[in-house]
Amino acid sequence: MKYTTLPNTDIKVSKICLGSMTWGQQNTVAEGHEQIDFALDNGVNFIDTAEMYSIPADPKTQGSTESIIGTWLKKTGRREDVVIASKVAGPSEMVSHIRPELGFHKEAIEDALHKSLKRLQTDHIDLYQLHWPERNTNFFGKRGYDHAEDEAWEENFREVLESLNEYVKQGKIKQIGLSNETPYGLMRFLEESRKHDLPRVSTVQNPYNLLNRKDEIGLTEIYHRENVGLYPYSPLGMGTLSGKHLDGIKENTRLSLFPQYKRYSNEEAIKATRAYKNLADQHGLSLTHLALAFVNQQPFVTSNIIGATSIEQLEENISSIDVVLSEEILEGIDKIHNSIPNPAP
Repeated sequence: MKYTTLPNTDIKVSKICLGSMTWGQQNTVAEGHEQIDFALDNGVNFIDTAEMYSIPADPKTQGSTESIIGTWLKKTGRREDVVIASKVAGPSEMVSHIRPELGFHKEAIEDALHKSLKRLQTDHIDLYQLHWPERNTNFFGKRGYDHAEDEAWEENFREVLESLNEYVKQGKIKQIGLSNETPYGLMRFLEESRKHDLPRVSTVQNPYNLLNRKDEIGLTEIYHRENVGLYPYSPLGMGTLSGKHLDGIKENTRLSLFPQYKRYSNEEAIKATRAYKNLADQHGLSLTHLALAFVNQQPFVTSNIIGATSIEQLEENISSIDVVLSEEILEGIDKIHNSIPNPAP
């Protein structure tokens, strides 16, 4: 395994992070525990979760993933061996069951944090993230920004940081991060933290993969110049970039069980995936390793969040850390990207 630190901290994290959002629906408690054990045995020390998980969002299973991690922590007593990241949900109809008033106001953060700590059976969360913006902006597959003159949101970047700072001072949060965020949002949070000596954003958890390199348009310059790490999710595009769906959606997979997840299944995305598969074949690589190694090698990536529903998948995903893509392969990737740019933003 390779390691780095969360930007501007001394918190050591593996370059591969174990995603957990299937635990509680697609995976059982026992399977979740088995995945954690296997990941740690292979050098992974970083686990990502959220208060809304497991997915898809469901009031019957909300918080189940954190609870599975919590039972593992209680059973093993290995809290100091893992770095745990979790998230507070932003406003959205899909998670209206979580609390009456969603968002990042002081009461919401207090409610979310303490319930997460209880489910996780720990006294602190190492990286606490805002799961998606409160304001109207473009995320979750939306390419462009459409301004809404009548939106209810009012600027509150400083207030959100002040609320989080209370729990940083108490030791319940070590570092803060954003998710599904844009250049505007990241820079405003950084500006407010500088002006008022408030907690500084360490990472941004955005989708990033061969089919979605949208962050390179505006965010990667900020990552480099401001020393913020991209903490990417969906490096395999919900399994699409394993190549398993090229001849039709496979049964008993996320895309067959939950057909609403169509982000990476449009015609252009499939066309690009076939091209990447051909490139991988030419160089004796699996498409999975090509896709994950591409993300692993990006200098602005702090840790790559991989997910799996079986130990076999998890083993292949983790082993991508040992794959180094040559300049020839990287040039081939860019050639495909330039001909079919960001087909699944």
